[in-house]
Amino acid sequence: MGSGTATMTSLGGAEHEIYCLLVPLADDRLIVPRSCVTEVVNYQAPTPLEGVPPWFLGTVAWGGRRVPLVSFEAACGRGVPRTSGRTRIVVMQGITPHAAAVGGYFAVLTQGFPQLVRLSPDVVHPDDSRSFGERSPVVCQVRMANERPLVPDFERLERQIAEESRAA
Repeated sequence: MGSGTATMTSLGGAEHEIYCLLVPLADDRLIVPRSCVTEVVNYQAPTPLEGVPPWFLGTVAWGGRRVPLVSFEAACGRGVPRTSGRTRIVVMQGITPHAAAVGGYFAVLTQGFPQLVRLSPDVVHPDDSRSFGERSPVVCQVRMANERPLVPDFERLERQIAEESRAA
């Protein structure tokens, strides 16, 4: 696994933990492996693309290249959230072959800085209180302490970004 993943042993026996980030959205949080997040940068207005859906906000400059910027909320069928002084852009490293079509990276609009958390099977549980549509970029929702973050479907999201990038 990547550098953000760790397996630890405690005195009570073997315990598997993974470092993750809780990424703040307008009304939810995403939970993603730390190794998927390349960088968190200040908000910059994207360069819009013609003929793309509202969730595909355009591209932003990052690392000497143009990276697709998406609104996860809008990809889930809600509106694009307003930007504020807290708005950030989280640059993600693609984890599927679809990401190669857009240079291996994409970015997600967020409403603040991600929070580092350590997850183990003891602290994360399924949460079936919500359902998500077949085309939703959400695998499921989980419950952990006082949080109920969404687990993104990166394969679907990266495929959608690649398809829209080719069409633009």
